[in-house]
Formats: sequence, C-alpha cells, structure tokens
Amino acid sequence: MGKALSERASLARELFDQANEILGYDLAQLCFEGPAEKLNQTEFCQPALFVTGIAAAKVYADEQPEMAQRIVAAAGLSLGEYTAVCFADGLDFADALRLVQRRGQAMQAAADAVESGMSSVVGLDLEQVTAVCDAARQDDEILRPANLLCPGNIATSGHLSALARLEPLASEAGAMKVIPLSVAGAFHTDLMAPAVDQLKQALQEMPIRDTRIPVYSNVDASPHQKADEIRDLLTRQVVNPVLWEASIRRMMDDGVEGFLESGTGRVLRGTLKRINRKFPTDGFGD
Repeated sequence: MGKALSERASLARELFDQANEILGYDLAQLCFEGPAEKLNQTEFCQPALFVTGIAAAKVYADEQPEMAQRIVAAAGLSLGEYTAVCFADGLDFADALRLVQRRGQAMQAAADAVESGMSSVVGLDLEQVTAVCDAARQDDEILRPANLLCPGNIATSGHLSALARLEPLASEAGAMKVIPLSVAGAFHTDLMAPAVDQLKQALQEMPIRDTRIPVYSNVDASPHQKADEIRDLLTRQVVNPVLWEASIRRMMDDGVEGFLESGTGRVLRGTLKRINRKFPTDGFGD
C-alpha cells in the first residue's frame, strides 16, 4: 500500500520519510513490502492507513489544485477520520501521526486484554442485526453492531465467544454471509474503554485547530469544525458505533455532489455504491 503513489510523487515519498522519523521504524518498508501479518496489527496498521491516505490526499491537491478547491467537506471511516481532520487542516501531519500511533498502541493493548473481534453481516438490516446480536450474546458478553457501513452490510463487534454464536443465528435470520474481519479486537465497543483515557490525554496534548472545511463525525454523522468538538468526538469514537451510512446520507442532504476516496483500495466507494448507485464517486491513490 502506498508504493505506487510514493514512486511517482515526491511529496508522498517525503511524507513516508517523515513518518519513518516520527514513528521510529521504517513504515514505508512495512507498507510496501510487508510482512502482511505485521502490517495487519493495529499499532502498525493505523499509522500505515493514515500516512497512505493523507499522502494520496495531499498529492491530489498538489496535482489538481482546481479540483481540490471544490472539496467542501471531509469524512473518514474510523481511523480515516484522523486523515479527514488532517486534510481539513485541523491537525498538522506530524501531530496527527503521533496521535494515530498512540491510538493504535492503546487499542492494541485493549484488544490484547480480551479475546474479541469483529464480523461483517451481509444481507440484514440494522434491526435484524441488532436482534441477532442480542440472541447471540450471553452473560456479561459484549456484541453489537459497530460499523453501520451501508444497506445490507453491518460490522458487528464483541467477544469471540459471542461472535461464534452469531454466524449460525445470522444465517437463520436470512444473512447472505458472515465474514470474520482481520482486526485485533472489538473496535467501537466498550471493550476499547481502556484505550479511551490514553487517547483523551493524547488529544489534550495535541494542538487541534478549527478546520477550514466541515468534518463529518463517525459518532453523530454531523459536520463539525470547532477544535473542542472534534477533540471530544475523536475520544468518543473509539467506543461508539461508526455511523458511516448516516454520515454519507447527511453529506448528500447538505449539498455534496460527489465523493473522492483517498488512499488504498475501493472499500469506501463500495459502500457509496450501495447507498446511492447513481452518485458520482472516484478514487485517488493505489
């Protein structure tokens, strides 16, 4: 991830070089060459996604300034919200990367403390997924919808024991499939609560500015520009569900005329097509 972009754009390579110095390890080599097992670990995956995403956004703005001036809002899914805030000039690159590193470390530690994970349920609506989670959950277990991505695609998050019961129950309820996700733990649930205090302290230490364009929050699917609001929402985001579909629909209602996915892959464009197939979408990165 990020290799092709870095090879053709010096600006991207400079950001990877800067990231290597800040993080204290060779992020570029890890992104470009792997191993995938290490890259998939939360403490490494989060900086990798952030640097790749912001590098693509900055290269796009540098190469197509007239198009970049038409960008009226930003949003990012989970970790991507930090990329959105940085692109909107709420955080400097170095400060944002330090925050992302601490977020990843704190969430990795919380994940290591309990056997937990996430699974994507395809083919059920939110009410059905919630009912299946309620049926699968036992005793003091946690299991709930965590990433509300698009119609028919909702990621659930919680204890592995509850997730094991979820799959057959979801199939009985009519799910097309249940896909275990390659993540370290139950993100966006109370199982991440141990990470909140660390992240809150890190956010208080970092200079966050009012953004030049609105950033739509995962927590409430609403636009925000005030630094104090963004700081609070980024803290709450770790244990709250990601309202991605609601965020996209709110942006459409607020007058956004199209979307550009910045970074690696096509995951967000896939969700956008499920929300509104006719809405213009494009991507920039690799």
